[in-house]
Amino acid sequence: MIWASYALAVLAIVLAWPAPIILSRAAWPARSPFTAMILWQAIALAGGLSMIGAMLIWGLAPLGDTLLEGLGALSAIVFGNGPAGALGVWHVFALSAALLLGIHLVFTLLLTYARIRRQRRRHRDLLHLLSSPSPESSDTVVINHPAPVAYCLPGGARSVTVLSDGLVDLLDPAELEAVLLHEQTHLTQRHHLLLWAFAAWRAALPWLPTSQLAQHSVNELIEMLADDEALKSVEKSSLIQAIAIVASGSGTSRAATAEYDAAEPSSDRDGRDSGMSGQWDSGDGATGDGTMTASARVHRLITPQATLPQSGRTAVVALSTALLALPTALLIIPGLWMA
Repeated sequence: MIWASYALAVLAIVLAWPAPIILSRAAWPARSPFTAMILWQAIALAGGLSMIGAMLIWGLAPLGDTLLEGLGALSAIVFGNGPAGALGVWHVFALSAALLLGIHLVFTLLLTYARIRRQRRRHRDLLHLLSSPSPESSDTVVINHPAPVAYCLPGGARSVTVLSDGLVDLLDPAELEAVLLHEQTHLTQRHHLLLWAFAAWRAALPWLPTSQLAQHSVNELIEMLADDEALKSVEKSSLIQAIAIVASGSGTSRAATAEYDAAEPSSDRDGRDSGMSGQWDSGDGATGDGTMTASARVHRLITPQATLPQSGRTAVVALSTALLALPTALLIIPGLWMA
């Protein structure tokens, strides 16, 4: 079983350092954001499982040849006053570290969830006082603010999209529809759940490259997904113009549209969710740590690349499955691995 702990440790190191760096620098995620999202989740889950599993298996190695055997012996020591002579100081340290890390990760996840819910509740209370229903949609409200602002506030059946009247005045109907579709995609695809998990992981392990790069990349990927979904119903020029208007803070900036026209043939968060939902905000097109900037979104839209081939998407999903299966197998059946 000791060799399984070494293998888990190596896997944890790979998933904590080179793997997220390589993936964050790769160009293909922009061609298939959903597939890339699957891989990021697999890296995060497999990395956490490998870190905890390596320490757990190494600490239990003197007590048995399998995980269940070792846990049974440890249970006898803790609850049945069994002999503990086989455990050295470092084994006890490894077991304690595995337990504390597991508790820390779960506690931080729950603490982050509680903080986000509290922020959303406060923000929803403010919206009840300061906003009015939008004539465009029953689940959209408008706040009295001159700056062009749009964001979504998740909350199950009470989820809403928030617009400023400054934004409504600047956009034409097609551009406004693009904004609404973008924000509604964040809500319908439950992007806030992904961002909650990765924000909690970064809060728990801020020193880990995986947690920082993953949160940054996932924020970018959900913006791509929302833009792609909006493009199914609106013209590309309307979406680009909406991004440009929101980013510039005025209706006079047409830089993004000019770039689009040149590239296309002529024939053709405060009380907000603090990065837990996609937002169109003045300055960079979105709010939140590492969220995709307006210029990057426009560049992706005006220079589209071919979607990742089916064979490539299948390979990434297979890799994600293998990443989750490997630490699980090393934990449960180390004897087979050694064979």
